[in-house]
Amino acid sequence: MTTPGPERDTTVQSLKAAGAGVLAWALAGWWWSAPMALLAPWTALFLVQSTVYRSLRSAMQQFAVVVVGTLLAAGAAVLTGNNSLAAMAIVLPVTVLLSTYARFGTQGMYAPTAALFVLAYGTYSAFDILHRLFETLLGALIGIAVNALILPPVHGRDVRHLRDRLPKESAELLHAVADGIEEDPFDPKKAEGWYDRAQRLTDLVTNLRTARRWTDESYRFNPGRKLRRSVPTPPSPDWDFTWDRITEHIRTTVRTLAETGEDRPSLADLPEEAPGILAELLRAAGDLCALDESGAAPTGPRDASETASERHSALRRAKEAHERLTGLLKDPDTATTPALGGLAADTQRLLSDLTPVAGSPQER
Repeated sequence: MTTPGPERDTTVQSLKAAGAGVLAWALAGWWWSAPMALLAPWTALFLVQSTVYRSLRSAMQQFAVVVVGTLLAAGAAVLTGNNSLAAMAIVLPVTVLLSTYARFGTQGMYAPTAALFVLAYGTYSAFDILHRLFETLLGALIGIAVNALILPPVHGRDVRHLRDRLPKESAELLHAVADGIEEDPFDPKKAEGWYDRAQRLTDLVTNLRTARRWTDESYRFNPGRKLRRSVPTPPSPDWDFTWDRITEHIRTTVRTLAETGEDRPSLADLPEEAPGILAELLRAAGDLCALDESGAAPTGPRDASETASERHSALRRAKEAHERLTGLLKDPDTATTPALGGLAADTQRLLSDLTPVAGSPQER
């Protein structure tokens, strides 16, 4: 079964923006016959933003810069005796500089644009200025209303997608490492590839944080939470923090393994028994990652019970393997190395953060 993608969101927002522009022109140009009617659809068109909050913020920013640009242009025209070239030479440097002010964001560009409209058309009387501002305000209200009331945008897809990818790709990497360290001889080049994959896992967490902020913004001032039944509830961020730590522990574990294959005086080869024990530990940890449900609802009581049992079994196997791994550090017949101690510590932290994943969906 396929689900709607970002292409549908882009199409919907584009059609809404076009509809807002047509509606603004119908009111300002066709019905009202306003002298500056173009400003209403022009403003409405660009205020159908990707979130309702962003539409509101952009409207306030745009209205402020249009007011400033219009007044500065009118003042420059009066000062130069309606000499448009001289007025532009005065006002454009100021408004262009003003457009770079960070608080205006991308709307700052409308300050010189508004000034150019005033000077190019030579309309800067009090009546004309009031019409410009009123029609800009009308367009802003239409753009905000269309965005907020017609399929208001809600962005939760990326969060859910990344929450699915993180456990899956973590499990695949741990299984690949477990298989690789049992090979004889150990291939350092493979270990470097594992480390690259581990780095990409932490990049996924960064992307998840960005997607989380985007989702939170899309819910601000959004009536869609009440008007649309299909709007999903944003998932809890607690899961994100847990997997932030898990992926970091996977990265440090794989880094230690990669360093054991390099010619470094601070690291020596692992004891003969260690690779097999470590492989069992990482394979069980990978099984546990793969069984994480990412907050999804179980399909039935039996399925939930079976999954919980499998998670507890995987955690138990991983902890038993870790006990054997740390036992090598205490064995007088085993030559301990910095690498062994580092791996024991790294995997201990990994299992500590994987323990909550082994709980039942209700417990989590």
